[in-house]
Amino acid sequence: MPDILKNIEQELPKGVISELIFEGANIVLYTDNKDFFKTGEDKIKDIVNRIKKRIELRADKKILASEIETEKTIRALISEEAEITSIIFDVQRSTVVVEAKKPGMVIGKQGSILNDIKSSTMWSPVVQRSPAIPSKITEKIRSVLYANNNYRKKFLSEIGQKIYKDWNPEKMDMWVRVTYLGSGRQVGRSCLLLQTPNSKILLDCGINPGISDGPERFPYMNVAEVGDLNTLDAIILSHAHTDHSALIPYLYKMGYTGPVYLTAPTRDISALLALDFVGVAYKQAEAPLFKAENIKDMVKHSICLNYNEVHDITPDIRITFYNAGHVLGSAQVHINIGNGLHNFVYTADTNYRKTRLLDPAVNKYPRAETVTLEATYGSKDNILPPRKDVEEEFIKLANETIKNGGKILLPELGLGHAQESILRLEEAVRTGKLPEIPVYLDGMLWDITAIHTAYPDFLSASVRNQIFQDNNPFISPILKRVGSPIERKQIIEGGPCVIIATSGMLVGGASVEYLKHLADNPKNLLVFGCYQAVGSLGRQIQEGNQIVKLKDSNESVKINMQVKTMNGLSAHSGRGDLMQFINRMSPRPKKIIINHGEVSRCLDLASSIYRMNRIETVVPRNLETIRLK
Repeated sequence: MPDILKNIEQELPKGVISELIFEGANIVLYTDNKDFFKTGEDKIKDIVNRIKKRIELRADKKILASEIETEKTIRALISEEAEITSIIFDVQRSTVVVEAKKPGMVIGKQGSILNDIKSSTMWSPVVQRSPAIPSKITEKIRSVLYANNNYRKKFLSEIGQKIYKDWNPEKMDMWVRVTYLGSGRQVGRSCLLLQTPNSKILLDCGINPGISDGPERFPYMNVAEVGDLNTLDAIILSHAHTDHSALIPYLYKMGYTGPVYLTAPTRDISALLALDFVGVAYKQAEAPLFKAENIKDMVKHSICLNYNEVHDITPDIRITFYNAGHVLGSAQVHINIGNGLHNFVYTADTNYRKTRLLDPAVNKYPRAETVTLEATYGSKDNILPPRKDVEEEFIKLANETIKNGGKILLPELGLGHAQESILRLEEAVRTGKLPEIPVYLDGMLWDITAIHTAYPDFLSASVRNQIFQDNNPFISPILKRVGSPIERKQIIEGGPCVIIATSGMLVGGASVEYLKHLADNPKNLLVFGCYQAVGSLGRQIQEGNQIVKLKDSNESVKINMQVKTMNGLSAHSGRGDLMQFINRMSPRPKKIIINHGEVSRCLDLASSIYRMNRIETVVPRNLETIRLK
């Protein structure tokens, strides 16, 4: 493997390759021979079929058409109906990024237009969908990637060299173990350390959202197993929720310089949530854990993978992302260790139900000996009612509240829960089940929803079809953006409406501001649809406290408004879905590790799975290490 580049070069005509480099686990060949660039793909495919590695042929800078000529060619070949929004040249990689509202019209039938662009300009075209709602965060992230393309090229090459360094499993005592640095018998601060003799991988690194300060808020990163951060080979981020992602920029601040593997939507949204994390700290007159430059570092070191894409990340670890059904871009991580020695599936947060927003979680894998499973709703009491019944109850309550002149407050997680609510309300108004009242989006919700419109391929088949048919539910006229405290005041003083605001657990943000002003009026309705962490303000209200104190001001608020909890709207699997997920899983795992749940729920779920399936179950505590092989 260390001589893989030399071996590839020897199989190609002499003198046609000007540079061979790694781009992460992929291999890129640059040629300054125009004829070979146009005709060499068949030869490259033969090599790919033999070595089973991804190889891309690109043109050397010497033979590229000028940027001005190339842009003219692109605009001449692509119909105006495609609605090109930008053309960006990544000179270091000889690629040109075409962003358009209708990317299919850029690609052409069987890629014909892309082939025409490539053959006439020598640039390798990449197509990206423009968000239906303009997204500043997506623009900034893409500008960071292209502005640092020199650094990116060097960084990706170094990653590839590490991946392909010599390794022989027969020469070592191979073992695999996983240590819980967070999420053991608790919801929050998800963080696992996966180790082999050759590799050290961090799976997620988040905070405990129900705790505002103190050591219990963060994973145990100061343990010997972690050591120097640059002994980590990689970080894998399953999805963007802060209990999984919030501390990753902090790791870059503390000196980590390695890759973070994630999906493209997760990259964009985790960066947005991290910026909000910094903003909240400043608003509370606290020093933030990290700064915007550390978020940029995370983006610069990101390697985005699609679902079902097999990718080497170290010499002995290969990963594949599968749809987790939880939020946009959320991934289960299938980890193949030691070329089939052991297969570990980190499912992170999953939803085995089909929702409006997403297709259900995958539970069919090539191989799986050990699987993690969340227990957020893992107890016998957590049987979620049919979603249809819960939605009908919500519509009934909403109509009653609107008729009485009240307002409906939905404290939501900005990612996933909020977009599901948007789809539910949009359909209810469109079909006449609710009157046409405004639905206000406060906090980061507008920006996160904009990111959803940039990645329809990660959404459910039904929403994807709506978007492709120009019936995008996320740009419905009932949706209104709240952009200032003045607009918020007008909403509070105005007529009946629905307010969707972060945070979902009322631990800060716009939702708490609305609560202060709406709580005293019994005509108003507060609906909890997502999990309320122990210790959070949302949990206190959910448990029936009539008077609660706000953390930021120590102000007391009396709860006279109606309060309803609707568990059937969760983005997590309920107890029945968790059991079905395991019962229908293929192949049948040998061990299941239960985490991400309150203690009683973890133990209850583990006991039930063992009794029904006779599969070994483990419920680790934090700092506990489990040997997988």
